[in-house]
Amino acid sequence: MVGAGRAGTAVAVRWRAAGHEIVAASGGDATPDRAALHLPGVPVVPARAAAREAEVTVLGVPDDRIAQVADSLSGAIPDRAWIAHLAGAAGLDALAGAGARRLAIHPLQTLPDVERAVARLEGCTVAVGADDEEGFALGERLARDLGGVPFRLTEAARPLYHAAAVLGSNDVVALSALALAAFERAGVPDPAAALAPLQTATVENVATVGPGAALTGPAVRGDAGTIEANLTALAASVPDAVGPYVAVARAALDLAVASGRLGPEGRAAVEEVLARWT
Repeated sequence: MVGAGRAGTAVAVRWRAAGHEIVAASGGDATPDRAALHLPGVPVVPARAAAREAEVTVLGVPDDRIAQVADSLSGAIPDRAWIAHLAGAAGLDALAGAGARRLAIHPLQTLPDVERAVARLEGCTVAVGADDEEGFALGERLARDLGGVPFRLTEAARPLYHAAAVLGSNDVVALSALALAAFERAGVPDPAAALAPLQTATVENVATVGPGAALTGPAVRGDAGTIEANLTALAASVPDAVGPYVAVARAALDLAVASGRLGPEGRAAVEEVLARWT
């Protein structure tokens, strides 16, 4: 494990539990303590030394460092051994400098700390990228040994796949921050506690009945007056939320029409309001 941070350590814990041998770890200043806690007995060594011992060297480093770290491992990875990364956005090309057979293994899950990451890997979807059938077979095995459900992701589809992950996770976090700010300024006690059940129910509805049926709120009702009032209030109290509200309202409007829940008159009324706030 080269870059044994939250994700790297968590996957190592899961692989070790599945019977793989974690021969070495490397990382930053916090790595020795993290490894001692979660991977007892695994030596913490420099990256090239870690790679020399492994059949599969896994990079758990930030996306923009993958190519640099892979380059630094050139000549250290044994013949016929593999190098893999855990990133969703980076392709196999980022590993080219290592001079080894290449894998990409991306758990589609948010991993805030090692403990929760280990638990959340169970049952998650895992995108597997490889150069050939042997690589895909190994990647799928490693994904299953994480407790995940693998699928084969082509290099051409990777940017779209990652954009979908950003929309479905990172952007939800950013919108949540704006919602919490608005709740706080509206005087809602403990905004986070108030928002959590609403978001949990929303996610469950999407999973159960799909986005079209799960959509609620003023856009799907064609309630232009409520949208105008919302935007006026946000402009006065949380002005940074106006642009995101308009953009998401447009997406909600498209979904409402596509699902047959909003007619032309309702759409026109909402579009008129949104146009004034664009």
